[in-house]
Amino acid sequence: MNVAVLTSSRADYSIYLPLLKKIKADPFFDLSIIAFGTHLSPLYGHTIDQIIQDGFDVDWQLETVPENDSPVAIANSMGKTITEFSKVWDKNEYDLVFCLGDRYEMFAACASSLPFNIKLAHIHGGEQTLGAIDDAFRHSISHMAHYHFPTTDVYYNRIVSLKGNNHGIYNVGALSIDNLLDLELLSIEKFREVFGIDMSKPSVLFTFHPETVSFTRNIEYIETLLEVLKQLKKYQIIITMPNADTMGQMIREKLLGFISHTDNAVGIESFGTLGYLSCMKYCRFMLGNSSSGFVEAAFFSKPVINVGHRQDGRIRTHNIIDCDINIVDIMTAINAINTIETDKVIEVYGKGDAAIKIISAIKQF
Repeated sequence: MNVAVLTSSRADYSIYLPLLKKIKADPFFDLSIIAFGTHLSPLYGHTIDQIIQDGFDVDWQLETVPENDSPVAIANSMGKTITEFSKVWDKNEYDLVFCLGDRYEMFAACASSLPFNIKLAHIHGGEQTLGAIDDAFRHSISHMAHYHFPTTDVYYNRIVSLKGNNHGIYNVGALSIDNLLDLELLSIEKFREVFGIDMSKPSVLFTFHPETVSFTRNIEYIETLLEVLKQLKKYQIIITMPNADTMGQMIREKLLGFISHTDNAVGIESFGTLGYLSCMKYCRFMLGNSSSGFVEAAFFSKPVINVGHRQDGRIRTHNIIDCDINIVDIMTAINAINTIETDKVIEVYGKGDAAIKIISAIKQF
């Protein structure tokens, strides 16, 4: 079976990883990886290097990253993505193409495949993020896809509602849980050796992406969050950089300025899968609006302070505290993290066998 996998960023590659390993190891499949988006950008860590370091060949490398974070640049990037992918589809015949999530660049890649009648398999469909334009892209990809691999019953039922039937829809759980069970995470000592960060200190893992529905308020949001971070003197603040979304560059510049003048803050462009999950394991709590605070953090029952509305619509588990982006609400939430049960098992996203279930399903197609 000739299978291609679309990956546009460090985030989706990290999720794909257990599936990629199993597909590569199975002689039933001929695997092609198509990398585009921020993977090829030095500004975002040139994360295509991580794919290659992990032992995978990258068959196509497409330069599609936006010139900047304006709406015009992102719309132009979508057009360029469609144009570049038309060349890929014209020169290759794939039995199945995997796509994941809800990003605008993933939507553009999938849309370009429609005239070629390519069969798409969509991972992480049926979810909601009402504070981001990604919501529309995700559901559009679901309509374009032939097969679907949602992570929970709730998301399964939403795809059934969107499609009008349950054909080709399989609730397999989250590949991220496979990752967490399969990977040997770094020890505190090894983490310090690799990244120069001492996770034995009380630490906050901070990730804030733009709210792309109300993007004009992102300046206000990041300035408020930086005022919060200034008050966290007793913590080591580990800051990862935002996505290539509208006003993402503005947020990046504000964060870099804060890091350069703050002794207890450190910035990381890309930890890679192993580094990020290890950091999550050892941090005291997470702060921001990353989707990893919903799936991966559930594995650890890690306290998560989820701010704003970007992730509105996702399933809430007991480890998540939601709050508006204002100083009083966020500080109140931080002071409440000790009330969260960190030893309570969360299995809403499956038991770590998503890759096996996906491969079993596609062998029947």
